[in-house]
Amino acid sequence: MYIPQHYKNENIGEVKEFIINNSFGILINHQDGKPWATHIPLELDKDISGNDILYGHIAKANPQWKYFVENEEVLCIFNGPHSYVSSSWYGEEEVPTWNYIAVHVYGKLKIQDEKALMASLHKLVDKHEQLSENPISLNNMSKNTLQQVKGIIGFEIEICEIQAAYKLSQGRPHDHPKIIQELEKRDAAGGHEIAEAMKINTNKELRK
Repeated sequence: MYIPQHYKNENIGEVKEFIINNSFGILINHQDGKPWATHIPLELDKDISGNDILYGHIAKANPQWKYFVENEEVLCIFNGPHSYVSSSWYGEEEVPTWNYIAVHVYGKLKIQDEKALMASLHKLVDKHEQLSENPISLNNMSKNTLQQVKGIIGFEIEICEIQAAYKLSQGRPHDHPKIIQELEKRDAAGGHEIAEAMKINTNKELRK
């Protein structure tokens, strides 16, 4: 994706943490020459060789999987918070804009066998059940219930490239206090998270 240099986040550890915390992504490949996208959990992990991967699954009823080609490059998109930024919050006249965090991951896909799929499902459920008051486990489910696994296709994506855009008004540091104040006053979706991201980014810049 197009990212002006001052909006690029090249701190790979921070970007990986973002993917872990925003793992409901979009998987994109091509079907008969047309882009096809599915919104699904895409979890960051490592394979047995220590390479960074994403793993996920889709329903067999979804025709996207029929166009999975071994080692074909696919695109995964992870969206974070975003918010409109009014130029009335600036100290001088300017057009308004939009602040956001987004990550694109390119990688080569391969279909999992049943054993690898089940291992992925266990990790997925265990991760997201951690905060449940009464966490469930696939280990405690009946064979009849787990038959539903027959209706999905699991896959792994070996990561080739990560692109991260953190557009947080970096070009207007003198206006940050006012922008943050206004974002925190509003109830608009994502505003508070963007304000917090701006504070974190400002503190990182000050420590350099």
